[in-house]
Amino acid sequence: MTEAPKQRPPPAGFDRLPEWTGPATRLIHGARRADRNAGAVVPPLYTSTTYRFPPEFSPAEPHEPPYLYAREGHPTAEPPTEIIRQLEGGEAARLFGSGMGALAATFQSLLRPGDEVVAFADIYGGTRSLLSELGGASGIRVKWVYPEAARFPHEAVGEATRLVFLESPTNPLLSVHDLGAWASEADSVGALLVVDNTFATPLNQRPLALGADLVVHSATKYLGGHSDLMAGAVIGPQRLLDRIDAHRALGSVLDPWSAYLLNRSLKTLALRVARQNENARAIAHALRVHRSVARVYYPGWNSAEEETIAARQMTGRGGMVSFDLRGGAEAVRRFLHRLRFVEVASSLGGVESLVSVPRETSHRRLDAAERARLGIGDGLVRLSVGIEEAADLIRDLNEALEPHSGDRAGPPVPGPVE
Repeated sequence: MTEAPKQRPPPAGFDRLPEWTGPATRLIHGARRADRNAGAVVPPLYTSTTYRFPPEFSPAEPHEPPYLYAREGHPTAEPPTEIIRQLEGGEAARLFGSGMGALAATFQSLLRPGDEVVAFADIYGGTRSLLSELGGASGIRVKWVYPEAARFPHEAVGEATRLVFLESPTNPLLSVHDLGAWASEADSVGALLVVDNTFATPLNQRPLALGADLVVHSATKYLGGHSDLMAGAVIGPQRLLDRIDAHRALGSVLDPWSAYLLNRSLKTLALRVARQNENARAIAHALRVHRSVARVYYPGWNSAEEETIAARQMTGRGGMVSFDLRGGAEAVRRFLHRLRFVEVASSLGGVESLVSVPRETSHRRLDAAERARLGIGDGLVRLSVGIEEAADLIRDLNEALEPHSGDRAGPPVPGPVE
């Protein structure tokens, strides 16, 4: 786990914790304050869509607080927003209805027609589609950086670049990129570096401390952690968040119920991520020696250089593992059919282990030639490791991978609990 970030003062109304307070404690107490209603330990869920105008209200004055209309913001979002801000070490944070909503608001707020965006090609397929659509509709020029060029930021970033966007680790091949080097190159031309930190979480990596200007999350994933809410987050300096705020009025603010669930989920983030880090590492090592697996992708394993980068900028490698199966699409089909505990489903970051096939899910909109260029073959499987017993998951995967194991009738009858 990462050490406690250097903290900025919390917004008015929140208790200020000591500087030495660690992340696990901040997840529980970082947004603590005297409740507005009855002193409840758990912050309440405010379902109101509208709020009274205070007597001194003036349209010319900022109105946060008080709130006026829930489409622009509401008090239920305050605690999870503050917790995420503290974890990433940013000056300000905003929540959105989804990760894609957060990305769209960021890109549309900070880019103008003719601006050049340098974006890594090996990112989530939905983000690639979003950038491509913005390029066509808004006149933004997207310059794609392919894996073979990712080590040379000085060759990708130029005087025309206004924003650099990347993931580290990437989705789905888990490549690790030198955030400090890309931040330095972006700074040299006055460009912004935006990092999607969804896979790592702020407990394993803090891009702002490494030089990034903004961090984005699909909070649907690890921050939510239970596959029961959708949310997005943007964290960074107040001056940039003020520009992004304009898009909150378009209806992209996180709804109160999801904000309430997100606040609940954040309290166990440290426990979940620690277990997922451990489980994923054990599974990656087990898959690496399995005869049916051609290659395993795990943060730092792509090369000695990436291992050096990961060791320097990450304090944990996360809960994602990808692997190529010998036998391609047919081997993948047999493997998925035989799984007992690992659910075949899209998304990631939940307490349950989920497996998906990128060519059919996250990167289905890319044609076969583009997927091949990125290394996303027909035999690639992406595994989001949950918090189950590692031994149970490894056995489930091993049995499903055996070429002659046969179809399963269902899970065995549970034995005595030890």
